[in-house]
Amino acid sequence: MTNLLNYLSCEYKSLTAEVRKLNFKVTYIFLSVAFITFLSIVIASPNFYYENFSRDRFLSRIYWFLTDGSLMFILPVLSVKLIFRENLSEYGFSLGDKKFGIITSVIFVTVMFITVWIVSGSQTFAATYPQGGPKVKENFTIFILYELCVLVYMLGWEFFWRGYMLFGLKDKFGYYSVFIQMIPFFILHKGKPEIELFASIFAGLILGVQALRSRSFIYSWILHWLVMFSIDGISILRSVNNIYGIGLSDFYNLFF
Repeated sequence: MTNLLNYLSCEYKSLTAEVRKLNFKVTYIFLSVAFITFLSIVIASPNFYYENFSRDRFLSRIYWFLTDGSLMFILPVLSVKLIFRENLSEYGFSLGDKKFGIITSVIFVTVMFITVWIVSGSQTFAATYPQGGPKVKENFTIFILYELCVLVYMLGWEFFWRGYMLFGLKDKFGYYSVFIQMIPFFILHKGKPEIELFASIFAGLILGVQALRSRSFIYSWILHWLVMFSIDGISILRSVNNIYGIGLSDFYNLFF
């Protein structure tokens, strides 16, 4: 028994010694990201809305976007201001390098629009969006309201990964922070169509590099929203017009 107690005592002393070496800010960011993600999954999901309010698909998505977007934005902002006592601009809350941000954004939007056009040619993919269901497809005013809620959601989502986590870890890990934030970003796409799930790996890396290089998450926020807007918009147009080809004639018939 004495030997066991001595062994446990040595292990405890060794562990506490290692804990004391940990960087407070880095440790806090890792733990807070886990905690906020837990809240996101448990109380800011459509399933939570279904279980506690109603089975309305449209309202469940509005609840999801606004609640999740708020959690992922407000809690990190409070951490930056109250815990770290730092400026939000140090976490990408600025336009940063405008030239780089705008040029890369134009390139990214162009590539993604072409990609969305091609993958939305699948009826299964097109039927998945918008996630708000028939109400979003049938009423233009509701569609605009829905997309504005997506904009709020993307603000929280992008600040959480490409602002708070990315810039919060860059002093310790440098460009490795791009890979660190990409992993949970990719995992949380579970349940999406397989092609979107796979693409999220590269999207997480590209948006991470852009944010770090431009010193801003604003561009990734607008980019991500534009991609979702195009996915929803093109999917609706394809469903309404029953056009699922990806040729130039299909493009002309769909939009003109």
